[in-house]
Amino acid sequence: MNLLYEVIPEENAESCRELCNELMAFQKSKATIAPERFDSMNFETRLLPSIKRAVHNYLVVVKNPEMNNEIIAYVYTNISPKETYSNEFATFFDLSSVQNENVGCLSQFYIKEGYRQFGIGSKLFRMSMEWLATFDDVEDYFVFTSNGNQEALAFYQRKGFTISHDILDGFITVLRRKA
Repeated sequence: MNLLYEVIPEENAESCRELCNELMAFQKSKATIAPERFDSMNFETRLLPSIKRAVHNYLVVVKNPEMNNEIIAYVYTNISPKETYSNEFATFFDLSSVQNENVGCLSQFYIKEGYRQFGIGSKLFRMSMEWLATFDDVEDYFVFTSNGNQEALAFYQRKGFTISHDILDGFITVLRRKA
């Protein structure tokens, strides 16, 4: 499969709208705890606010040239002030456990059905970790997985992340890794 991996500027995040909304529907379909929470989660309420709050953004799309450059996957990774992760929705981790001002977060990651198991996820993950590693002042990386998505949880654990804790009564599992 000849796929194109393209880093896009945050101004072009709109190209991820459909996949972001698909990710939220996918997460809802997997959820066993409070799936209704996903009803208000979409491109406008998740990706755009995250981009605006971040200090640095990294957005990669994967296109299939055989399908008129259809975007079949994306990853969104960011560097954000640690305080970003304590808000009206939840406190994602103990802020005092992070020494530096900013944290790295692999925030959104989605591959369309039919394209999974071809190594796309591993490549996007590697690209994200290499990007995060360029920030010497960031020592803590986080990933937040939704309940019911055991495949994602196992993927991140295979990549060196460990489960830190659950929040919102198990709705989200927090995984952490040092730089």
